Amino acid sequence: MAQPQLQLPKGIIGIAAIAIIALIFLSKSTVTIGSGEAGVLYKTFGGGVVTDEPPLGEGFHIVAPWNKVYVYEVRKQELFEKMKVLSSNGLDIQLDASAWFKPRYNDLGKLHQEIGENYIQRIILPTIRSAARSVVGRYTPEQLYSSKRDAIQVEIYEETKKIIGNQYLELDEILIRDVTLPSTIKEAIERKLKQEQESLEYEFRLVTADKEAQKQRIEAQGKADANKILSASLTDKILQDKGIEATLKLAESPNSKVIVVGGGEDGLPLILGNN
Repeated sequence: MAQPQLQLPKGIIGIAAIAIIALIFLSKSTVTIGSGEAGVLYKTFGGGVVTDEPPLGEGFHIVAPWNKVYVYEVRKQELFEKMKVLSSNGLDIQLDASAWFKPRYNDLGKLHQEIGENYIQRIILPTIRSAARSVVGRYTPEQLYSSKRDAIQVEIYEETKKIIGNQYLELDEILIRDVTLPSTIKEAIERKLKQEQESLEYEFRLVTADKEAQKQRIEAQGKADANKILSASLTDKILQDKGIEATLKLAESPNSKVIVVGGGEDGLPLILGNN
């Protein structure tokens, strides 16, 4: 005996079909832009990439299902790169550098249209490498090792920014994290720097000793001049007066003594003690 078949009303089938189509349509028509991101809208039947309007910001968006949205990170990003470059005398130098960059927000559509999503490989990396080769090639290994690291950092940044700024990108900073020289060159530079330091210390000691000797000569000359002036100013009358002043002070002492006024050969008092 045949089992009766369950038949759904045609209206319910139609509603279900419409709901499924609407669900598919909706899933294809929505996009969520995450934190620190922005979306570039591509209109399939409306002129392609939208460049004359701001990109889609963070949050939920509904777009036509035949259009596309390309999502870009627009917060500050860091790119770390190890590069081998040549110094001014042709030696291999390894440079470790970091670049801080981000896409220019309002030009995101132009960036997508003219360069594309892989703009880091197409623009930023080649530009940094080219700038690094150009800048490092102006300096000797000794300059790179000791005094010029900050200078090359600034120069690489300026040369990179000049190109990247015209490509809808913002370059915030380039940091030189390490400069690695061949071991033999590094050791030779360190020996030279040590010798220069020792030479500077020796020169400093010589200068210090010379200044001390000059100081002592000046002090001795000052004392000699003072004694000369004092000797020239002392007369017999002054000496007698000084002797009398000293005698009076001694006379006030409680120790017993005998004072003979005018007993000395120069007319000064004689002081005779009790012993």
